[in-house]
Amino acid sequence: MREPVESRFQEIVENIVSEIRTLVRERLVVAFSAGEDSSLVAALAKMALGSQRVELVTVDWGPFMYDNARSGVTKVAQELGLRHTFINGQRRQSEVWRHGPSCNMCTRYAKLDLILSMRGDFVVATGSNLSDSWGKNGVKMNGRVYSPLKDLDKDTIRLLIGYLGIKPMKIGESTQREGCKLKHLLKMLINPFYHGDAVDRSNEVLLRFLREIDYKHTAANVKVIGPLSKNIALVNVLPHLDDSQSNELIRRMKDVKTIEEIEILKKPVKLKVLLNPSLYNNPVARTSVFHGFIEKDFAVPVRTEWIKSENSRLRTFQVVGFEYDHR
Repeated sequence: MREPVESRFQEIVENIVSEIRTLVRERLVVAFSAGEDSSLVAALAKMALGSQRVELVTVDWGPFMYDNARSGVTKVAQELGLRHTFINGQRRQSEVWRHGPSCNMCTRYAKLDLILSMRGDFVVATGSNLSDSWGKNGVKMNGRVYSPLKDLDKDTIRLLIGYLGIKPMKIGESTQREGCKLKHLLKMLINPFYHGDAVDRSNEVLLRFLREIDYKHTAANVKVIGPLSKNIALVNVLPHLDDSQSNELIRRMKDVKTIEEIEILKKPVKLKVLLNPSLYNNPVARTSVFHGFIEKDFAVPVRTEWIKSENSRLRTFQVVGFEYDHR
């Protein structure tokens, strides 16, 4: 006889709760975004340790945190019945992005290291799982950093969320992956008031427009690319907007004065990508950069033309241009 679905979920929950009790001796600090992964971790931690031994900590990315995220994070924390704190990570994040996009470095240096620097004896729990690089390649317990969902895939996580009645925050950027706006800046953040302003304001304009017209989308973002002297906005929306919607969105996005060119993508593109020499010379690393970062969240098929960078400040990559792909 096939095991009931509820029994399978209950077994997973009980195993993680038991593991948390075994590994955490004092208190657990959850790196909390209020998304699906960290909300599930928070709920399981409370079941294991009680509310007095669990604290939620959210790194505030300043202008790169979506406008509706702060109130949303606070609301989810309150619904979970757990203590919650914001800490400022904007300076550290900008230090990372000044040398090119790197979500992995941002997670380690601007998020986890910052939380670990807080006072007290605690373990930090993350939402890493099989959908990200740490879940695939890392270890469940690394020093004081613990990933209780490491062996779970995204589908199982979503089913557990429903089973436990958890209501994570939805920003509206994607049904698959949400986070800070800066991950859509595919170039070095040399001038926050120019490069940073472009990715900040353009993404807010897009989401406000889609909410206003009540557009049912699965993905919505503005990728900012181009040389350091020019910001090009590549707008991604799935399903694609019709012509009248696209024209109205372009009209509104022209109010973002730090953007010189706007393209709403509906056809395949080829991106021109500068790479740090160590990445350029390593085919495995190039593949990892492409699949792990560049192609994510685009509304059209993407391929790349790799160019070895001569800029010593660039540690990762920068998308300097694009063309429509007629291949």
